[in-house]
Amino acid sequence: MSEKIVITGMGTVNPLGLSVTESWQNVTAGKSGVGPITHFDASGWQVQMAAEVKGFDPAKFMDGKEARRRDRFEQFAVAAANEAIAASGLDIREDNAGRIGVIISAAIGGMTSMQENIFTLKEDGPRRVSPFFIPMMMPNGASGLVAIDYGIKGPSFSVASACASGSDGIGMAWMMLRAGMIDAALAGATEATIAQIGVAAFDRIQAMCRRNDQMDRVPQPFDRNRDGLVMGEGAAVLVLETESHAKARGANILAELAGYASTADAFHVTAPDENGRGGAAAIRQALDSAGVALDEVDYINAHGTATPLNDLSETKAVKAAFGEQAYRIPISSTKSMTGHMMGATGALEAVFCVNAVREGLIPPTAHYQTPDPDCDLDYVPNKAREKKVKVAISNAFGFGGHNAVLVIREYR
Repeated sequence: MSEKIVITGMGTVNPLGLSVTESWQNVTAGKSGVGPITHFDASGWQVQMAAEVKGFDPAKFMDGKEARRRDRFEQFAVAAANEAIAASGLDIREDNAGRIGVIISAAIGGMTSMQENIFTLKEDGPRRVSPFFIPMMMPNGASGLVAIDYGIKGPSFSVASACASGSDGIGMAWMMLRAGMIDAALAGATEATIAQIGVAAFDRIQAMCRRNDQMDRVPQPFDRNRDGLVMGEGAAVLVLETESHAKARGANILAELAGYASTADAFHVTAPDENGRGGAAAIRQALDSAGVALDEVDYINAHGTATPLNDLSETKAVKAAFGEQAYRIPISSTKSMTGHMMGATGALEAVFCVNAVREGLIPPTAHYQTPDPDCDLDYVPNKAREKKVKVAISNAFGFGGHNAVLVIREYR
């Protein structure tokens, strides 16, 4: 039997806060991170809102020169990793650096840097393109920089599986720890796609909410009137360790990462399987890997993007996986407050699942007003709910039919 894999530290920057504590307080209070786009002038655009990270100062985590050579998604990753390492008390030394991994994923990477350098190329010619453009753009840049900053010499890479990237990256770390390849890992994801090209592109595929005059009421996951996602940004990083490694150094264990599974819909490049079969398979396989029975799941943090197809497909997936038990499990979409952080979203939602287990408090689905007869489960509308949570699962379902599910369990 494989050794337990435990979580000993967490860090985040996201639209609800610049720390785990601040973010948890705001998500359980039902506070929205959505507001007008400030990263560029969106006046006249069909989409003028996003869930931006507010008040972030990269100079608190790196010197000014380094900050200018790093894309925003990389800056977020360094900040989240810094908090996670400090919270865990993990001591990274020359003699153990090779037994620690860094798997910080990104679905897209340095979109802002790519856009800016393309503008520069067009307007000023090739000699004006930044020599730092490639490391600022590449999705593995965040993992590489965190490894460099902390002298970590174990496996370091990024997983790209669209909106499932963060959960898949955490799952990859879980598997390597179980296989004995490493003793500890920084695992999570980061994303910063609130740029002209990002907003325009997602709007062109009709995935975005356009109700600019109702920013305080959107997005609306699982609501009958849901009409699209709101783009978010940020990062979340977890410190994972084998139980024996954590106990040997006297770490404070927050929860157990008990299971993980990944499946593919093999259906469509953007649309989910309308019957939710791939998501249901991922849920069942993740629970099997954790040795968790269907009736032991106390909370589901849904993918819940607020697009009509996604929320319906996910509801069908939960029903297919759990049967009648699905109606007895509280489900919430924290994207109703954080927006959709693309590749980083699953990592932040894993953080929220850990806190739900530790605090006995389930975050709400904000902005829920009108029930949808086709989405008829318990979506914890508008107000956090006190409930003992021993087992929580986090769903992440991405473009291309990528499905990843994490199982987080109370540590004993």
